[in-house]
Amino acid sequence: MSFLRVPDGMTRRHFMTHLAGASAMMVPAMSFTNSVLANATDLRRRHKSCIMLWMGGGPATIDMWDLKPGQPTGGEFRNPISTSLPGLEICEHLPLMSKQMHNLAVVRSMSTKEADHNRGRYYMHTGYVPNPNIEHPSYGAVIAHELAAKVPELEIPPFVSVGGGSEGPGFLGMTWAPFVVSQNGDVRDLRMGVDQNRLQQRMAMLKTTETSFMNQVAGGDLRSLDNGGPTTPAGDHAKIIEKTIKLMTSKQMEAFKVGMEPKAVQDRYGQTGFGKGCLMARRLVELGVPFIEVDLGGWDTHANNFTTLKNQKLPELDKAFAALVADLKERSLLDDTVIVWLGEFGRTPRINGGAGRDHWARSWSVVVGGGGFKRGTVVGKTNADGTLVESEPYTSQDLMASVCKAMGISLDTTFTSNNGRPMKIANSGKVIKELFA
Repeated sequence: MSFLRVPDGMTRRHFMTHLAGASAMMVPAMSFTNSVLANATDLRRRHKSCIMLWMGGGPATIDMWDLKPGQPTGGEFRNPISTSLPGLEICEHLPLMSKQMHNLAVVRSMSTKEADHNRGRYYMHTGYVPNPNIEHPSYGAVIAHELAAKVPELEIPPFVSVGGGSEGPGFLGMTWAPFVVSQNGDVRDLRMGVDQNRLQQRMAMLKTTETSFMNQVAGGDLRSLDNGGPTTPAGDHAKIIEKTIKLMTSKQMEAFKVGMEPKAVQDRYGQTGFGKGCLMARRLVELGVPFIEVDLGGWDTHANNFTTLKNQKLPELDKAFAALVADLKERSLLDDTVIVWLGEFGRTPRINGGAGRDHWARSWSVVVGGGGFKRGTVVGKTNADGTLVESEPYTSQDLMASVCKAMGISLDTTFTSNNGRPMKIANSGKVIKELFA
């Protein structure tokens, strides 16, 4: 299990305690839908978003996007189906996705070396291998940091993680940490219905508590936040509290209520956790949130790989992923929304004695689409049995650089880490040139 990482000087428990306290101030939200509809054209023109579909556990991409029928490594899925992209065949258990492949691109030449769950998760989220001396910012933190200012009307945090904790903000600070919600849109420890007088009393009490905290522990003053504030963990902490209070009284919180959607729309995505998460992501894109990550775990198929994929994982993925792509396209949002589908690695071409596949980072696939990406293309090639990449191999940092380019974020962007080192965005990865026209 991956936990939210926080800067030195502030523990996750301390942060969550104050978040829970501020969450208790929530008052009933106002209608969200009308304001989104009224501003939809303007939002589409002015903002870009990224949706990461995270497949925790490491999906067997050889059984999904790069099948090897007839080979000893091919497994039980022997009937790949044609897609809306001529020449591309994918797994027969992804029939809805087969109709959307002209909107997407498959990169079959990922070679990433990190085949441990924790290390692979960190690497694929940040573009850096783990380092005990520094915590690197994840996709969500980087993209939120670069794009949040372009959506000044946004009251929801610019980095939302649905159904999982994602990876943290690293040296960018807690301002850019993921705001974690369940796939039902619930925020931990949230309580509804506090009246306005009690809300004001609690806000005053919280302000007093935080002022004391900063003066006694951090040597700061909340009043200094009005002039830009300290750039310390304590300063970040106070800003988070301020934003949390604003958030919990915002009508934009209704973006998380997927139950407000017509039943036909909900059914299109599927009445599953992942389906609800993908529908929520679309609603958040409409609101202008720069980065949304939706988690679908359970891909660690060391045993019963084919049964698990056929009966559980692929049907859930197929329905929700296809609905998300189609919905974004129909609402004219896909041109400004990047989608990236990935896990921490792929799985072995060799099938083990338990009818499963083990960890494999040497040759596997990711799927991207939307934004500035070229659509309807296949990048790279693996050999006949899937054990090696035969074309130019691509890494996590190359994928991250490509996502940033597709979103219009300059690859010359350089951050300064907490130890004073300049760090290039996406770890100086090279752009996957085949993904761009």
